[in-house]
Amino acid sequence: MSDDPNDTSYKLTAEVLPDSRTRDRAKGRVGLVQSKQGDQMPIFCPSCGVHGGWCPVTATFAYWLCRKCEATYGHLTGMMVLPDEVQWERWKQEQLDTHGRLLAPEELAQVVAADASALSRLIKAGS
Repeated sequence: MSDDPNDTSYKLTAEVLPDSRTRDRAKGRVGLVQSKQGDQMPIFCPSCGVHGGWCPVTATFAYWLCRKCEATYGHLTGMMVLPDEVQWERWKQEQLDTHGRLLAPEELAQVVAADASALSRLIKAGS
């Protein structure tokens, strides 16, 4: 590190992770889709380039790593990675174990509001 107080070369930049948004986003509406949530742009794995879904065009940054690259390079984000499918399976199994069936959305809302069950804790932890 330099002794110069104005030298900021040692500071980390805000974008440590690569941006997964499409590179041609500045060219207009290329690759965009319209949905109920608004216009969406494609995102890609920054390592291998596989399509990874969509994000709002208003997003200023998006990062998504495919499962193959995650297995190859590890958890680059430094955070616990819990795929949605794993969380949904946990919720499903807890519903089947406790209630013997999958609950309707209204019933799930009541479970969360009551805040007295393992299912409620699972749902709150995953949201």
